[in-house]
Amino acid sequence: MTTAAQDHRETAAHFTALVQGTTDWSAPAPVDGWTARDVVRHLVEWLPSFLESGAGVTLPAGPSVDDDPAGAWRAHAAGVQALLDDPASADVPFTNRHTGQMPVPDAIATFYTSDVFLHSWDLARATGQDERLDPDRCAAMLEGMLPLDELLRSSGQYGPKVEVPADADPQTKLLAFIGRNPR
Repeated sequence: MTTAAQDHRETAAHFTALVQGTTDWSAPAPVDGWTARDVVRHLVEWLPSFLESGAGVTLPAGPSVDDDPAGAWRAHAAGVQALLDDPASADVPFTNRHTGQMPVPDAIATFYTSDVFLHSWDLARATGQDERLDPDRCAAMLEGMLPLDELLRSSGQYGPKVEVPADADPQTKLLAFIGRNPR
């Protein structure tokens, strides 16, 4: 079984490759009103307050996404990885009124690393890079999300489902489920 640290290392490495391949940070992203820069901004900006409020953990600050999106991502990803690589993080409880209590690495894996995985497609699509995601992970994520459909939609974090053929591949089904048009 993959640990939270291993999962983040691999998922962040893929996203980092996409960041390094980005030449136009103003390119429109599949999320309505977002650019490639906004995809990075989202990932860099929401996790620090999430960890601070739920676990009292402070991630190191990096450059501004406005000034240096690639540098901001690298600093952020390195800070998250350092936290996950620290064995003591497993003993730090994360508490949230919506999710209950769990160790910090589990919270990062559940909420953040999966978000990086999904937004990899957004950045790849925005910047004309390879959009392929791991099909087994796509299938597993979709299977885990399907029972939470109503809860996920009510969160405002996912758009309306997009209709795709029943025999679509796992990536297409997952993207459609979270409200992206994979076509």
